[in-house]
Amino acid sequence: MSANTFSNEPPRRGNAHHSSSQPAGRTTRQVLWSNENATAQFAQALARSPALANATITIEGDLGAGKTTFVRHLLGALGVAGRIKSPTYAIVEPHEGHLGGQALGIAHFDFYRFEDEREWEDAGFREQFAAPGLKLVEWPTRVRHLMPMADLHMHITWQVLSMVDNAPDDQRMVALEALTTVGLALLHAAGDS
Repeated sequence: MSANTFSNEPPRRGNAHHSSSQPAGRTTRQVLWSNENATAQFAQALARSPALANATITIEGDLGAGKTTFVRHLLGALGVAGRIKSPTYAIVEPHEGHLGGQALGIAHFDFYRFEDEREWEDAGFREQFAAPGLKLVEWPTRVRHLMPMADLHMHITWQVLSMVDNAPDDQRMVALEALTTVGLALLHAAGDS
């Protein structure tokens, strides 16, 4: 199944387990990550927001755009120690972090290789999305019709500015869209980076 067969629309499906209402006010923002340090600062700003506790954040972008790099920085800012790997083959990696001095369960999903909708039920993804804690979802368009509405949708675009010593001098443009009031609180927290 090709990545091009899926829509670029952010996941918007509703869910009885998700009580966040639609946001009022400004719901989009563009952020420039000029380097990896800017990505880390953005993640640290989000990690200070209490709204992160039970949020669902979807993260889109081409291969190599920086989705997993952002997740690693966010998990590190939430106190997750050790090696943080992309769950490309496992589809989900559970983590334990801390937010405001409280334990925080985190599920990092990567649906890049997801192809069989029966796996959604068989693997217990519905229950994992209904459980408390932070959900970070890479390649959400592959499951947008199955998963609950995201709170915050991120789309990362990789821009190569030039080549310096055979290495790309690049930056990331990040489009943020709040889809719920929780997402709006996260959008405001992101403005602090």
